[in-house]
Formats: sequence, structure tokens, C-alpha cells
Amino acid sequence: MRIARVVVDGSPRLVVTDETSTRLAPADHPDDALAAIATVRSGASAGWPAFDLTDHELLAPVSGAGKIIAIGLNYVDHTAETGIAQPERPLTFAKYATSITGPTSDVQVPDHVTQGVDFEAELALVIGRRCGGTTPATLDDVAAYTVANDVSARDVQFGDVQWTRGKSFDTFTPVGPWLVTADEFGDPRGHRIYADVDGELLQEDDTAEMIFDVPTILAFVSDGVTLEAGDLILTGTPAGAGGFRTPPRYLQHGQIVTAGVEGIGELRNRFVYRSRLAA
Repeated sequence: MRIARVVVDGSPRLVVTDETSTRLAPADHPDDALAAIATVRSGASAGWPAFDLTDHELLAPVSGAGKIIAIGLNYVDHTAETGIAQPERPLTFAKYATSITGPTSDVQVPDHVTQGVDFEAELALVIGRRCGGTTPATLDDVAAYTVANDVSARDVQFGDVQWTRGKSFDTFTPVGPWLVTADEFGDPRGHRIYADVDGELLQEDDTAEMIFDVPTILAFVSDGVTLEAGDLILTGTPAGAGGFRTPPRYLQHGQIVTAGVEGIGELRNRFVYRSRLAA
């Protein structure tokens, strides 16, 4: 099952697709992708009308997230290109929920603050129920998977020493285009992950190459921390992001980044400098 969000008659609506149909949730259905999954599985969506996605722009498939937990340095080649020692345990940082934006929305770069904006294609997990705290979370607690771009202002990230602000500016977490339920996505290992800039492939790897696999990440981030339904976990990026190239290749006004994960789909976001829009 796949879940997306679109605007219909001025309001966000949920769309659910499977092997046989694409259907639109009613206007009074909660704007909650996890609730839509539950509705479909209960059989209560039988009367939802068929829907044609043509000419509809997809929104971020999650309307918000209580927590966004991200993992750094989690692919062997990416860790090597940074020159940082491979971590002995997952390296975590947070992103603000206000950084979430849609799969084709413009990323608004506050270029009065940063001139070092970079991209990171990532597999993201959507937690399906309250878990963790005293008992480690497991794959059974993952409701769905999606694609994220962990946009990073490298000059702010490393200038601040800690990473949160440089990765949390508004629109710095494109997500989508779909949520793919865990049963459809299958084993999170073995999926191609990639990113290109203006059509030039710069990142390409396999999710099996994570240093810490998804079960290990879940157990680690939930040890003493309660995860809630709708929380997002970003699992790290492969080698090839612009900031670690020689010389660095930071994103310029108007460039388009496509980030994808096999079995889910692609984000395609234009990066725009705010000062250029105001000119």
C-alpha cells in the first residue's frame, strides 16, 4: 500500500493506492497517513472514490512529525570521504519538524545565513505506534518507509559544532513522494539509493551498505526514548554529497536535486536563494 497527500478543493487529502486502485479519502477523514492505513486495513475504505493523480502536485506524505531523528556517518564510503573515523555506535542528531516540505516543493535557502547548502539522499522510517522507552523498538514498529533529503547548510553545521540548526532551516527536509507500507517495501536492506543534481548522478549506493542497519538504529534511538506514531527516522546518506567533494560543490540558485530510493520513488526539488527571489 502507498499513501500520498494532495490538495483537493483547497485542502490536503489523502490518497491510497494498491495493485488494483487509487482512491481518495473523504474530506472529513483526518489528515493522518497512519490513520488512512488503519482505515484501509479495517475495510472501512471500500466506499472511497477512485482518484486520478494526474495534474495534482503531491504534498509531503506526513503532515507533521513529533520528532525527526537522523543518523550521521552511516554508510562506509560516506564516512571514509569525510575523513572521520567510523563511529562505534549510531551518531544521532535532530531536525525540526518545520523543516518538512513536499517532494516537488522549492527548497528555500536563507542565503544571508549560508553559502554551503548540500544534499543527502536518505531512506526514512515512519514510526507506526508508541514504542521504545523501556523496550527497544523493532521493525514491527515501523509503519512505512519514504524518501528524505537531509538538506544541510555545511558552513552552519560545522560552524555551530552541533548539527541541528544547519539541518533544520525551513524546507530543509523534503519528504515523499509516497509512504510505502512496511509489508510492501519489505526488507529495508537491498534497495538502491541515489541522488543527482541537474541530471548528473552524484550519489549511488545500496541500503545494505549501512554501517548500522535499521533494526540496530531502532533499538539504539529508542533506548530510554519513547517514539510516537508519526515520528521520522532518517537512516543516513551514501557517499557523494557536494560538501565532501574536491573542490566542494554546493548547490546554487535554481539547481534541481533528485533523490530516490528503489521501491518508493523520487523527490525532485529546486533550490532557490531567498535573496534572488526578493530581487
